[in-house]
Amino acid sequence: MRFLSIYKSPERDTPPTPEEMASMGKLIEEWMKAGKLLGTEGCMPSALGARVRVENGAFTVKDGPFTEAKEVVGGFAILDAPSKEAAIEYVKEFLKHTGVGECELRQLYDMG
Repeated sequence: MRFLSIYKSPERDTPPTPEEMASMGKLIEEWMKAGKLLGTEGCMPSALGARVRVENGAFTVKDGPFTEAKEVVGGFAILDAPSKEAAIEYVKEFLKHTGVGECELRQLYDMG
């Protein structure tokens, strides 16, 4: 089963520290080799982003930063897990490396 893990954390304007990068890099490498992790990316600050909305055929665009949000999407991962329970355990292990934040876990449709 494939799951999307959306990592939400407080906004930060600085890149990860070398120590944070090393810790996360090691975890990513281990999970890729084990087949648990299919893909992952981190997000730049929301000040560089935009929110695009459509309602009744009309589009609105709101440039970042998204100050009304207490937490923003900090990154995502596509996980391969045998069950939802296993995916939850993967996310718990990931969050030990971040120290703060939450992950929304969503199973992906299997179109095969």
